[in-house]
Amino acid sequence: MVVITGASDGIGAELARQLALRPATLVLAARNLDKLQAVAQQCRDRGAGDVLVQRTDVSVEADCRTLIQAAVQTYGRLDVLINNAGMSAHARLDEVGDLGWYEDLMRTNHWGAVWCTHAALQHLKASRGQIVAVSSLAGLVGVPGRTAYSATKFAMNGFFEALRVELAEAGVGVTIAYPGVVATEIRRRGYNAAGQPAGKSGLDERGAMSAEDCARLILRGMDRRQRDVVMSAKGKLGRWMKLLAPGWVDRMALAALNKSGSDR
Repeated sequence: MVVITGASDGIGAELARQLALRPATLVLAARNLDKLQAVAQQCRDRGAGDVLVQRTDVSVEADCRTLIQAAVQTYGRLDVLINNAGMSAHARLDEVGDLGWYEDLMRTNHWGAVWCTHAALQHLKASRGQIVAVSSLAGLVGVPGRTAYSATKFAMNGFFEALRVELAEAGVGVTIAYPGVVATEIRRRGYNAAGQPAGKSGLDERGAMSAEDCARLILRGMDRRQRDVVMSAKGKLGRWMKLLAPGWVDRMALAALNKSGSDR
């Protein structure tokens, strides 16, 4: 049985649809119940073994714990937890007045994954199961204009890297996925400097990876119980160049930011 947070659209919905073809038993969680129900029906149409929908706001600890409790009470076990729920944000720090939304973003992107994982831990140990954390390349390399978002993903990465070692003896795998720019609505719905939905992307999205390809690569990494899934040649290069030539990486990131700004 697989629990997926942030399953109402984007990468999460595509993960659910691809898992349905196996077929897998799914628990789908997100805030928008109508969208969740639509994704659940798509999964049933594709042959999913069974699908449970659970409205969940991962920024609320009680919702996270209720999600895991409902999943285990319904199916009696938990094999995989995919921590996919997240929000984006794009703003330079000197443009931000009230930092309250920085805290909100951390509760969604980092604490939501921590709370769900903590609630699921005993069940994953019992099944010798697996945790998948959907992070971002912005959690490997700090991206200008993304101070809030990068901070949440760096925190997420540190948590799951440490947890991987703690759980190795229990036979629980931890896979961290690092998508780059994926063709979803996450950046347009994410926060701007005022903490409101941006309505546009702050990144150059030409050549963005499809959600279908992203989900396929995540699931391949999950099946292989890989430590990390870095999805593009540019992402792999950037990861190493950060160590070898950090100044060059900074200049490339700033150039990409300035280019995306001029295009919009």
